[in-house]
Amino acid sequence: METMLVKEYRADVMECAHSGHICIVNEEGKVEAYAGDPNYVTFTRSSAKPLQAIPAIRAQLANHYHLTDEEIAIMTASHRGEHEHQETLINLLNKTGIGEDRLVCASSYPLDDEARHSLIRNRSNKRKLHHNCAGKHLGLLAYSQMKGYTLEGYENPNHPVQQEILNTVAYMSGLSTDEIILGTDGCGLPVFALPMHALATAYMKLACPDRIEDEATRLAVEKITKAMNAHPFMVAGSGRVDTLLLQDKNIVAKGGFKGVYCFGLKEERLGITFKILDGSEEEWGYVAESILDQIGYKNKATMDRLKEAYTKDIYNDGGQKVGRAETVFTLQRV
Repeated sequence: METMLVKEYRADVMECAHSGHICIVNEEGKVEAYAGDPNYVTFTRSSAKPLQAIPAIRAQLANHYHLTDEEIAIMTASHRGEHEHQETLINLLNKTGIGEDRLVCASSYPLDDEARHSLIRNRSNKRKLHHNCAGKHLGLLAYSQMKGYTLEGYENPNHPVQQEILNTVAYMSGLSTDEIILGTDGCGLPVFALPMHALATAYMKLACPDRIEDEATRLAVEKITKAMNAHPFMVAGSGRVDTLLLQDKNIVAKGGFKGVYCFGLKEERLGITFKILDGSEEEWGYVAESILDQIGYKNKATMDRLKEAYTKDIYNDGGQKVGRAETVFTLQRV
């Protein structure tokens, strides 16, 4: 059964309520704390991107194309299309020789307001490169090219690259491939539905790669997460929860569309997943900060960044304070 996570008030009247689920697993993959149902099945959406990058990095894609850490990081990104993102994606295009038209994700304008408005003012067209999943697609296409796989149909679940990804997601989450439900993501690639505790286990392993028995996979995870922590801006963008959390070298974090969020803590050796059932992302900062507070997280600078970027005061368009948000869940210890 879901639990209430966040309530929003205007003039002391509750205006919105956001329910969901939270699951925290330890280094053994056992549920240590939760709110709601730790067995709730959710789609990963973009939280799977660090996992989807593993097969390519494991196969030495970075060495083959002489990729920088920025270019590895953007393969895991839901980028906002800011200038630095576009520069990195163009570098990735040039290094791999992949044509932009090969990407199956839709042409779009950047998600970042300033970048989008600038393009519209200049009467620039939508591009596939502006799509927030472009880095993931370029990485998979480059991997297919390196391996000699066909680039056509790389989005098909039966394509060799997608089969490797499915096997990797299963391995990292401690499931069999038969236990993972496949759907189609917004960008056209396969997306995975799995229990919250399994997704949290995968993030525990991202944060604690010594828990990964396969050496090649372990080294790939170390390379990917090192790039994410070294270049947190590439993973999301200005003021985004991913970027704020990844500035903390102790955290590996990535959110996904429709309210799913995941992060792993290296020193504490925990994997954490939460899902806001109405699909909202506005509450991510509140929920993440409350989880860290309730488990006694030591890095106050990280919590202060979240509090500053995601103030619980609600303001109207003119900057007047008109309400407040409150986190209302209490983690249950196992």
